[in-house]
Amino acid sequence: MSNNKKIVVLGGGPGGYAAAFLAADKGMNVTLIDSGNKLGGVCLHRGCIPSKALLHIAHLINETKEAKTWGIDFGEPKIDLDGVRNWKNKVIDKMATGLTQLCKQRKVEFVSAKGNFKDSNNIEANGKLYSFDHCILATGSRPTQPFENISHLIDSTNALELKSIPKRLLVVGGGYIGLEMGSVYAALGSQVTIVEMMKDILPGVDRDLVRPLHHRIKNQFEEIFLNTKVKDFESKGSKVSVTFENESGVEHKEFDQALISIGRRPNTENIGLENTKVKLDDKGFVIANSQQKTGDPSILAIGDVVGNPMLAHKAAHEAKVAVEVLNGESSDFKNRVIPAVVFTDPEIAWAGLTENEAQAQGRNVKVAKFPWGASGRAQTLGRGEGLTKLLIDPESERILGVGLTGSGAGELIAEGVLAIQTLVKAKELALSIHPHPTLSETMMETAEVFYGTATHIYKKKRT
Repeated sequence: MSNNKKIVVLGGGPGGYAAAFLAADKGMNVTLIDSGNKLGGVCLHRGCIPSKALLHIAHLINETKEAKTWGIDFGEPKIDLDGVRNWKNKVIDKMATGLTQLCKQRKVEFVSAKGNFKDSNNIEANGKLYSFDHCILATGSRPTQPFENISHLIDSTNALELKSIPKRLLVVGGGYIGLEMGSVYAALGSQVTIVEMMKDILPGVDRDLVRPLHHRIKNQFEEIFLNTKVKDFESKGSKVSVTFENESGVEHKEFDQALISIGRRPNTENIGLENTKVKLDDKGFVIANSQQKTGDPSILAIGDVVGNPMLAHKAAHEAKVAVEVLNGESSDFKNRVIPAVVFTDPEIAWAGLTENEAQAQGRNVKVAKFPWGASGRAQTLGRGEGLTKLLIDPESERILGVGLTGSGAGELIAEGVLAIQTLVKAKELALSIHPHPTLSETMMETAEVFYGTATHIYKKKRT
C-alpha cells in the first residue's frame, strides 16, 4: 500500500508519533523530527508516565499507613530515593525502547534534531533540508515560568527528576499538576503547602467531585491557601522567601523549594512558523480547524500547540484525524468526547457535559448520584468517599456527562465516554449487568438512581 505522499511530522510526543505511525501504516513516506534523543516527548519523559509512576509509589506509601486501621502494621517505610528514581527511569526507558522498535518496523525515518521551517514545504534539521508535501506540527508545550533567576524555584520537569526531597515545599497552583506533584512529595516526606489564587483547588471542576479530594489532602498537606496570590519570591541562602497576599493581608513564609505549576505554553516560537502561512492566536497557539488544518494548506497541527485541553489522548486522536484527512478520508475531530483524569488520591475523572457547564448554559439536565459509601467493593477497599454521577437529558434520557471521584476513577471513565459518544440512554446503562462486587457497578446503580430503582440506596421513584 502506497500513496507516495511525503510527510514530515515535527514533534515526537504521543500526538507526533501516533501521526507518524498511522501515516506509515497508510503507505506514506514519513520522516519524524524531534529534538529529543528518543521518541515519547514530554508525556513519556517529563510528564504523564514518570508522574504516574511516582504517584503509584505515593499511593502505596499512603496505603501502608492506612492499613493500620485494617489490622496490619507495615511500620514506617524506608525510602531509597535512588531506587525510586531508577525504577521510574526504567519504566521510561522500556517504553521509549518500544517506540524506537515500532518506528523501525514501520520504516519511519527518525531525525533527532531541532526542526525549523524554511518555508511551507521545507524543514531544516541538523543542517539538512527535509522537503514535504504535508507537515503535521506536534511540538507540544512547556511549563509556564514567569519567575526567572531565583534560586530554589522548580517546574514540573525539575520536580519529576526527584533530585531531593525538600523539608518544606511550596506548590504554586492548585491545578492537577500541582496537586499530583504535591501528593508525591508529601508521601515522600515533604511538608507541602499549596497556594491557589482561585477560591478552590481544581477551579472549574464540579465541586462535589473535588470535595472528597480536598478533605483527604488537607490531612496530608501542611497548609492549603485559597484566594491567595504570590506577590514575590526572594532567595535567602538555602531558602526561598515567599510573599503571599489575600483578604487577611500580606504574609511572608520561607520554604526550601517552590514548585511553579500555573499552566503551560505552546512550543511555537523559534521554529520558523513566520516563514509559513500558519496563524497563531494571541497566546501563541496555532489556529486549526476540526480537521486539524491550519492557515497553511501544507501544514496541519495537533496536540498542545492547538490549545486546551492539553491531554496526550486528545493529541493522539487529533493525529488520527490529521492523517485520515491527508489520506482523503472523511474525518473530523468535532463532537469527540474527551475524558479528563486527575491522578490524585482519590482520582477525579469526567467526560462530556459537566454540572458547572450545564448551569452556565442554563441547560435543563437531571443529575443522578451514587455515593460509594453504598458500594460493597469501595468498602472492602476502605475507600467509601467516592462518588459517581450522571448528567441525563430529561426528555431523551440520553447520558450527556459522567463524573467520578474515587479510587480508580480514571479506569472507570472510559465506560462513560463510550456511553456519551454512542448516545446511550440511561436505561441501557441500568440494564447492562455489571459484575459484583466491583466499582464499575456504581455506573449501573447511578443510572438506576435516575429511575428510583437503585438497590443499595433509596431514592423516590421517578414519575
